[in-house]
Amino acid sequence: MSAPVRILVVDDHTLFRRGLTALLGRDPTLTVVGDAADAGEAQRRAAELQPDLILLDNHLPGVNGVDALPALRQAAASARIMMLTVSEDEADLAAALRGGACGYLLKTIEGDALVTAIHRAMRGTSVVAEEMTDKLVSAYRDAATPPSGAAATAPTSPIEQLSPRERDILRGIARGASNKEIARDLGIAETTVKIHVQHVLRKLGLNSRVQAAVAATAHGLL
Repeated sequence: MSAPVRILVVDDHTLFRRGLTALLGRDPTLTVVGDAADAGEAQRRAAELQPDLILLDNHLPGVNGVDALPALRQAAASARIMMLTVSEDEADLAAALRGGACGYLLKTIEGDALVTAIHRAMRGTSVVAEEMTDKLVSAYRDAATPPSGAAATAPTSPIEQLSPRERDILRGIARGASNKEIARDLGIAETTVKIHVQHVLRKLGLNSRVQAAVAATAHGLL
């Protein structure tokens, strides 16, 4: 069996941290290696523990979770960071994904669904709460809409710059498939998929699979 996913829980409510730690501790594939109550403590603990995944609340004292993302990514470069928050604000969602979060979940999520989401994130799949999907697409479309009065001859969509194979890869990302699953579906090597993913992100000017999935949905590739 593979080693359990090592998790750092960051939330300012002590009872929630304890409850979440107990919940995740019931699953033998997960282990909570530490917790933190604010961004500064989270950065120190992340650097010390080097977790596989950080569950990060947004409403923290001092520095919000989305604003702490750059420091956490620097402290634990290999860790995936997933937001777990009560905020359904579109701006928070967009800021988290721009900051490099691999997912955005709400605290209303069921325990089993959270465990599933964690494992999906560790496989490289982007995870966003179903309740936030429409807001995610809306945020992307708003960002992509030219200002009023802009020239009628808009530049070519970045999606059109992708090769047919890269579009296949992008569709797989939008479906939530991992690199291994995409490789199996397309009959190519997983390393080839990884290279294509890097090319897709670069051509689209994006930083994460979540953003790529939103772009694919917004442009009707699914």
